[in-house]
Amino acid sequence: MKLQFLQTLTAVLRHGSFAAAAKEVNLTASAVSLQMRQLEDYFGRPLFDRSARQARPTAFAAEVAGTMQQTLDALKALRLREDTVVSGRMRLGTIESAQVALLPTALQVLRDQAPGLAFEIARGVSAALLDDVKAGRLDAAVLVRPQSGGSSRLHWFALQQETFVMIAPPHVRRGSPVEMLRRHDWIRFDRVTTGGLIAAQHVNRIAPRTRCAFDLPGTDAVAAMVSAGLGVSVVPTLRHEVLQAYPLQVISLGKDAPVRHIAMVCRPADAESRRIQAVLEAFQFAIRRRHGEGAGARHQKP
Repeated sequence: MKLQFLQTLTAVLRHGSFAAAAKEVNLTASAVSLQMRQLEDYFGRPLFDRSARQARPTAFAAEVAGTMQQTLDALKALRLREDTVVSGRMRLGTIESAQVALLPTALQVLRDQAPGLAFEIARGVSAALLDDVKAGRLDAAVLVRPQSGGSSRLHWFALQQETFVMIAPPHVRRGSPVEMLRRHDWIRFDRVTTGGLIAAQHVNRIAPRTRCAFDLPGTDAVAAMVSAGLGVSVVPTLRHEVLQAYPLQVISLGKDAPVRHIAMVCRPADAESRRIQAVLEAFQFAIRRRHGEGAGARHQKP
């Protein structure tokens, strides 16, 4: 009997069918059904009444699931005990914006909460970081989740979403995004990045055949060029520090503005490790702090 089978049982009880549970546990409905029959063989009792059109869980199935949940809760409590030490080496990748905006605060938290945890930090574009996680060269990465949702063979932790806006030089006549693209050069956020690809798709949709003046790989560089009057651009919402450094007009893209989803990704086998969870909590705290929810709480546990 495998723990995974019990987790599948819990998913079936939560969703009400084998098919719905299959999506959560990344199996086919027939594989879920096979696991349930193997559990029934193990316990020697039926977990489902299959006389109706749709299999219905028995009272014994609820009892098994309840017992398992109590055990998992007890194990989690042991894992989260204050005297548990998080240590080891963590190979962490981040996109440039997260390395500037979130990583410093996250590392401050980790230095206080997990001083035995050492880091190797890598910076790159999302696609390359994702490949490094898949290949085992990185333990985890904070990146832009692919528009397709990303590989189901990896474990994804949602962190935040960022809405795209148009930025324009500070002293030009303001207009709609389409008008601004017609009147000014388009400085394109490089499409080698996931965010740049999202931005380019939006521009090509609202103003087809718009030609770009040049590509730049980072939003800070794009902001500097736009502030200097060289054109307009579509980028994720800029950090407060960038807006202070470079005078700009920020123009909303309206209700159809695209968004990018920032996530932390790791291999499924590592998702519940204390190292991964500590890093995840530190980044979540960094995001709350940037949004004003964690101000003044630097030394509090995230």
